[in-house]
Amino acid sequence: MNTRVSELLQITYPVVQGGLAYLAYANLAAAVSNAGGLGQITAMSLPSAEALREEIRKVRSLTDKPFGVNFAIGQHNRPYEELLDVAIEEGVKAFSVTGGNPEPLVRRLDGHDVKKLVLVASVRQAQKAEAIGADAVMAVGQEGGGHLGRDDIGTFVLIPRVVDSVKIPVLASGGIGDGRGILAALALGAEGVEMGTRFIATKECVHAHPAYQEAILQGTEQDTAVIKRTLGAPARVVRTSGSDHILQLEREGAGYEQLKSFISGENNRTFIYDGDDQNGFGWAGQVIGLIHDVPSVQELFTRMFSDLDETWGRIGKYVKPIV
Repeated sequence: MNTRVSELLQITYPVVQGGLAYLAYANLAAAVSNAGGLGQITAMSLPSAEALREEIRKVRSLTDKPFGVNFAIGQHNRPYEELLDVAIEEGVKAFSVTGGNPEPLVRRLDGHDVKKLVLVASVRQAQKAEAIGADAVMAVGQEGGGHLGRDDIGTFVLIPRVVDSVKIPVLASGGIGDGRGILAALALGAEGVEMGTRFIATKECVHAHPAYQEAILQGTEQDTAVIKRTLGAPARVVRTSGSDHILQLEREGAGYEQLKSFISGENNRTFIYDGDDQNGFGWAGQVIGLIHDVPSVQELFTRMFSDLDETWGRIGKYVKPIV
């Protein structure tokens, strides 16, 4: 698929794997890149800059294809500069920024031969990303998993709005998990997609506990919830007893101090690593309603683009040329 996104990132298919905190490490990133997309490592989930260096080198031992490093700067109270310097030193060519103010990080990449992608959830954010030098934006609708925008704009409306508002390429994110979703994103004007939740339910997402994957497989589009809305940082999770407890605390008026232990990275890992759904939580988008198995990444790509071709053929039956 030849789009500006595939040309920009030098990949076969314009599919970017989301940053996936605590999950997006070498095995998954390399598998996505080998399948023709852009795999990513989650930098801010790693304990040190040297750990990131090791992870980058491990990816390179598993693939000779392009891959990226994601910096989820909005969800971590820690500096990222040393991690960023290591990624630059190691010759990483694609960087994505999610959460927080992307400008300082994007500016630090000025003068380096790299591609910069910024996750946005509104037209204003997309225009700012373009103004500070982003090469592409990933626009996430409210269906997505993890941290979202505050405006509750769905992917179907957000994508064409962003496409009409910037000149740089746009990737669609939120609610996309198969070939139909990719084709719909292209029809809306996007030139690629970012997918997160769908990649959790793959064989190469080796850090995801079977209970987490099973919650995604068994859940429907009704089985997610948005936590942290009262803190001004809405984020979508798969429903568990742990996430229900967070929602109950929010309904009772709990502030950050009362919530912080329940919404922490440690509590996130309690479920996604250990399978403790009574106390922990895990990010997931409404697309879980479309996920029913745990294929390899290569099998997933083969299926998605076969489905895309089939869907395109079906649509062609309804479209008649204008004379």
